[in-house]
Amino acid sequence: MTALVPVSDGRVDALVQVVLDGLTSENSRRAYGVALREFLGWYVATGQGRLDKATVQSYKAKLQADGLAPATVNLKLSAVRKLAAEAADNGALDPVIANGIGKVKGVKSAGARAGNWLTQEQAQRLLNAPDLATFRGLRDRAVLAVMLGCGLRRSEVAALTVAHVQQRDGRWVVVDLVGKGLRVRSVPMPSWAKAALDVWTRAAGITEGPVFRATRKGGHLDGDSMTPQAIADVVRLYSAQVGTPIAAHDLRRTFAKLAHKGSGKLDQIQLSLGHASIRTTEKYLGVTQDLQDAPCDHLGLRLEATA
Repeated sequence: MTALVPVSDGRVDALVQVVLDGLTSENSRRAYGVALREFLGWYVATGQGRLDKATVQSYKAKLQADGLAPATVNLKLSAVRKLAAEAADNGALDPVIANGIGKVKGVKSAGARAGNWLTQEQAQRLLNAPDLATFRGLRDRAVLAVMLGCGLRRSEVAALTVAHVQQRDGRWVVVDLVGKGLRVRSVPMPSWAKAALDVWTRAAGITEGPVFRATRKGGHLDGDSMTPQAIADVVRLYSAQVGTPIAAHDLRRTFAKLAHKGSGKLDQIQLSLGHASIRTTEKYLGVTQDLQDAPCDHLGLRLEATA
């Protein structure tokens, strides 16, 4: 990989594994794994002599020339920077060179990435789409209800267990949910989502363990919990059926926007979503500044009358 450690050296594979082991998200591990394999493949194919800042800048230029989106280029560069840092920590790369690689800037995005939201009417149609006369339809309605009603990520829905759903302060709550960045949160659940969940678990005879499980023909449980990809497939199937094709993550945006439109407090929406920054929540809402009805118009203050 460098003048000290060639790509053929087994230590490179070990360093790649160290990079992947340091990531908490399975999706991140998968993405970084693909990115590093692609980079090392390019490195060998182009006969690069060493790994340094100039080499990574050449790779960046190649990615841009391929027409990749800025976010994709930045993810791939992030993986390479992480590899360089681990190589330096393990004595396989000069720390000065690794520091130079770390300074390779990402690609700026032109404008903000647009998200998709469903209107209340569209969300209702999606929720009503599954066939409740079928075993799978009951499950899929419960999946959609939890995603729309709680704003969970697809990975969180896949990991949901019976023990997660408990009563707190007289209402149902998804407690101690481990989300992105290993942040733990509790998410209130609306009564209609809990009702959909109950109908499914009673029909499936689920009293413990994963709530959402794979099914076989004839209305039988497979036994294994659904994967995040299977959750995404449920959203894609029914959203296409009702004529509003969206991704699973768009249901989180829909939850946030409908809650905000219904006068839900921004800080409480942030807590439900598990965002570390309120600015991330604002992006989910598609919030724009309203100069006609501004926050300062609701302070309730006034000047005392003057003579």
